[in-house]
Amino acid sequence: MKRKLAALMFLLSISLVGFSQEIYQWCGTSRDGIYNEKNLLKSWPTNGPGLLWFSEIIGDGYGSPSIAKDMLFINGEMDSISHVFAFDLNGKLLWKTPNGKEFTGNGFSNKFPGSRSTPTIIGDLVYACSGNGRIACFEKKSGKEKWATDMLADLNGIMPKFGYSESLLVDEKNVYCFPGGVNTNVAAMDRFTGKTIWTSKALSDTASYTSPMLIKLPLRNILVTFSNYYLMGFDANTGELLWNEKQENVTNKQQCNTPIFDKGFIYYVAGDGNGAVKLELAADGKSIKQIWRNDNVENNFNGFVKINNSIISSDRSQKLKCLDANTGAVTDTLKVGRGALISADNMLYCYSDNGDVNLIKLTGTKMEVISKFKCDKGTKEHFAHPVINDGVLYIRHGKVLMAYNIKEK
Repeated sequence: MKRKLAALMFLLSISLVGFSQEIYQWCGTSRDGIYNEKNLLKSWPTNGPGLLWFSEIIGDGYGSPSIAKDMLFINGEMDSISHVFAFDLNGKLLWKTPNGKEFTGNGFSNKFPGSRSTPTIIGDLVYACSGNGRIACFEKKSGKEKWATDMLADLNGIMPKFGYSESLLVDEKNVYCFPGGVNTNVAAMDRFTGKTIWTSKALSDTASYTSPMLIKLPLRNILVTFSNYYLMGFDANTGELLWNEKQENVTNKQQCNTPIFDKGFIYYVAGDGNGAVKLELAADGKSIKQIWRNDNVENNFNGFVKINNSIISSDRSQKLKCLDANTGAVTDTLKVGRGALISADNMLYCYSDNGDVNLIKLTGTKMEVISKFKCDKGTKEHFAHPVINDGVLYIRHGKVLMAYNIKEK
């Protein structure tokens, strides 16, 4: 009896350890664009912070890197094939592994070929999705593929116009994805085997470009994501669609920004005039109620952050807008150009689509550009979101990844 009890306790301890593993992923550990960093520079030299290293071998694409302790992972396209690249933190390539054909597009979308997403790392495994919808799991140290699933061939998905762009959401048990099929709309797979755990028909709407987020409540975990026309919440354990909110007047079908959950409320910023929105989530997670909507904020894919009682978002007007989280009212605007936005150490970082990297101070609700420099390496659009890890700012521009020292001496 004692041996059985000891064995049970051992298995329980293993389970608890597995549940506590940190996840390295899109837009930081909480997917909210906030990086838990301290002692970062509060201003930069005229030419920008010091460039530690850069790599020109990451292939083409728009996906940001993900850093897991002493290793960096990034997706890129080479010779029409998607690859996952692993580097050490000095920029040395450790391995690269193919992940099927990469997205090349048709018509207007073929102007934007290349990788679209960020790898997700948990424990000793790396999860990545190509723009053509091939999801694969790799060994972190070696790059060896352990399993793969194709959202088109295996899950009957429908390819979005600009390719699959979600950075995979992974928890202790499952990998979640949005094939966008009529019957297999959203799916969950066992993260160790790739076996399908559940599929949901949901509203049979086509996939958008949002990277989903997970809300952990006492009663259930809720998967929150966008389709082209709806914000949706699912029971992460069963795939049951709990609630949805329709997006009106959708034309571009480019809902890309990951929602943020904070203290019982869901915030999102969408394009096509749907604006910035605050929703109250019921305690049991089964319903939502709109608190406010500001139609004058339009942001398709640049991200937003919540700092204290402010929502800061890029806007199609080429400005940053700061909103009061209680009312949705705009409290300040800053003309820096439209761009990807993150935050660390009480500062904002905006990588504008004109190539400027802006360091912005937020004092109360007032924003001020303190420093900026021009990203002068790489080609094509400045779309990738910046990443900060251990005092280093990472910027991806096309085939080039740059690492800048932004740590105080």
